[in-house]
Amino acid sequence: MFISGVFCLLLSAATPDLVIRNATIIDGTGNPGYHADIAVTDNKITEIGIIPQTGKEEIDAKGKVVAPGFIDVHTHAENIIQLPNAENFLRMGVTTIVIGNCGGSELDLASFFKTLETKPVSPNVASLFGHNTVRRSVMGGNFDREPTAEEKQKMADLTQRAMDDGAVGLSTGLIYLPGTYSKTEEIIDLAKVAAKNHGLYATHMRSESSEIFTAIDEMIRIGQESGARVEYSHVKLSGKNMWNRTAEVFARLDAARTNGLEITVDQYSYTASSTSISTLIPDDALEGGTEKFKARLADPANKAEIVKFMKNRLTLRLQNDYDYAVIASCRADSRLNGKNIVEAAQIRLGKSTLDDQIETIFWIQSNGGASGVFHGMSEDDIKSFMQHPNTMIASDSGCREFNEGVPHPRGYGNNARVLGRYVRELKTIRLEDAIRKMTSLPAQTFRFKDRGILKPGFAADIVIFDPQTIAEQATYTAPHAYSTGFAAVIVNGKIVVRKDVHTGARPGIPLRREGYIPRETSENHIAHHQTDVGACCQ
Repeated sequence: MFISGVFCLLLSAATPDLVIRNATIIDGTGNPGYHADIAVTDNKITEIGIIPQTGKEEIDAKGKVVAPGFIDVHTHAENIIQLPNAENFLRMGVTTIVIGNCGGSELDLASFFKTLETKPVSPNVASLFGHNTVRRSVMGGNFDREPTAEEKQKMADLTQRAMDDGAVGLSTGLIYLPGTYSKTEEIIDLAKVAAKNHGLYATHMRSESSEIFTAIDEMIRIGQESGARVEYSHVKLSGKNMWNRTAEVFARLDAARTNGLEITVDQYSYTASSTSISTLIPDDALEGGTEKFKARLADPANKAEIVKFMKNRLTLRLQNDYDYAVIASCRADSRLNGKNIVEAAQIRLGKSTLDDQIETIFWIQSNGGASGVFHGMSEDDIKSFMQHPNTMIASDSGCREFNEGVPHPRGYGNNARVLGRYVRELKTIRLEDAIRKMTSLPAQTFRFKDRGILKPGFAADIVIFDPQTIAEQATYTAPHAYSTGFAAVIVNGKIVVRKDVHTGARPGIPLRREGYIPRETSENHIAHHQTDVGACCQ
């Protein structure tokens, strides 16, 4: 005990690497803010209070809020290796990203994490394992069926390997091929693998519009029967016919929690979604790839059925045409970027009837496809979802290449928009609650043990921002604009953003699942590490 006490005295007397002074600390728990200094040494917070020592570097945070670094639990930033600064994330305060969402991930996570360790990046990175990825790997291109017993075992084995390599759970994207064709029981079996390894089940459900309640029931069943805690991806009510039903959504979710299912949701703070233009086309028309899709269109009767389905779905959404769908990045014709489908039809065909719009959608899909932005949600619903205590804030974005295409602005502005618009301007939620939704709630959900709260001994992932000026700058028409109002963004004790400018620092590390043990570890080492199962994500 004496030696331990001497060590603590020496540690407190050491010169900190960084001292943040005069801070208004909002620690991530949801508790009210308070005033104190913060000392950081190496990659850890070492002290919070009155810091007598002068740091090697100091930041005066007077008039600023100091909070834990934001954790974005729903990203598609698999391109982090190509864009290692992840500038759009860091410059809106995000210090940790979770990739592998909506059923798509790296197949070999061990190799991916090793690359992150040899080619450093700016944020910390965790990954889910994608159901679509494993299904595509195992089933050989023939997806409109159940997997064989042998294929099911291969899928389970690959899922176990991914968990062994540090995946934080399993994800599904059930509106995307090939996951569309999977049965509930198939997903339950794989979610069981995640659950027994302390992983969660994150899902883009089969419907976010007219069939949403059936989809929610399936999601809850998967969680209950697999034993996995559940993360509901980008909660929304899409289409005018579904607006103002948030209470019904949360009634189902809250009942599941009452019955013992740990379930959370994430949300981006915009009334438009973003995904592939292909989602406007029925799934069975796309099965088998582009050539089979073209062959179906070449059959007049088959094409008529596809067109009928698309028109009926528009009617169900209370839409007259596709003016709500905007092309973000069209591979075959960049003139269409930033144009809605009505405008794109006029550009390509010189006319824009509904049939011309559908022909334009077919042409886009037949010529490389396109990503899109879809305006279909209610602002009132956005507020209602945000106010629920189990809602996290997440961008659903990848790493953005500046001025490439016309993507959704959420990739540049999501967190800043919440703090500027929904906290400061509309007062939809308290600042302390917004910070909790970006920090401790994500850390708790994904079991990032030493992140998400400002506390001595925790990782020094820290944001410093001006609550009076923080703002998104990105818009739907001009999305390539970084958020502003950040005095500093710190990852593992290193300043990555200083006064709204990325410093070029890349201190991010892989965050592997709770209880992660390297597969190559010897039996003796395994026995040793099993005594410290909770020490994950170091």
